[in-house]
Amino acid sequence: MRIYTRSGDDGKTSLVFGRRIGKDSLRVDTYGTIDETNSAVGAAVALLRGRSAGNWGDVIAALERVQRELFDVGRELATPEEKREGSFVTDQHVLGLEKNIDRWEEQLPPLTRFILPGGDPAAAMLHLARTICRRAERRVVALAQEEPVADSVCRYLNRLSDFLFVAARVVNHRLGVQEPTVDFQQG
Repeated sequence: MRIYTRSGDDGKTSLVFGRRIGKDSLRVDTYGTIDETNSAVGAAVALLRGRSAGNWGDVIAALERVQRELFDVGRELATPEEKREGSFVTDQHVLGLEKNIDRWEEQLPPLTRFILPGGDPAAAMLHLARTICRRAERRVVALAQEEPVADSVCRYLNRLSDFLFVAARVVNHRLGVQEPTVDFQQG
């Protein structure tokens, strides 16, 4: 299969089942932002895999599951409602994220202040993925004002940004990297 088709050279792309729309449409922008989130998560996985020390199996497995689930989100957004039977994104997707969040939060010191995104490069990449995910969530909310979007998509993205935040904290914590906090100065 060739990577190029030349069919998008006119500034349009095909949704699943063939309907053509502009590449600048909110729908395409939305699932493109999902793809950006997935790429940032993949970069974090690559950084974790490149480590010689530490047991990252649970984190990598959870992140790779998220990557596969993000394909479900993209598929949901690229498939016109009339061609779908139900949602590709389910409550099980959300529950899986919540289970990881709950398990990992037990390992972390409680948050008492805002933290600066950063620390270890893998954690910093997870923070970047989180902010891209938040943008995707905003795009989904905007899209839902124009076209039907399954509620489960917004729930999933909202929970995913929490999951990515906690995953970044877990990486820093396991490496002993201090999370810098934000000090608000009265001015």
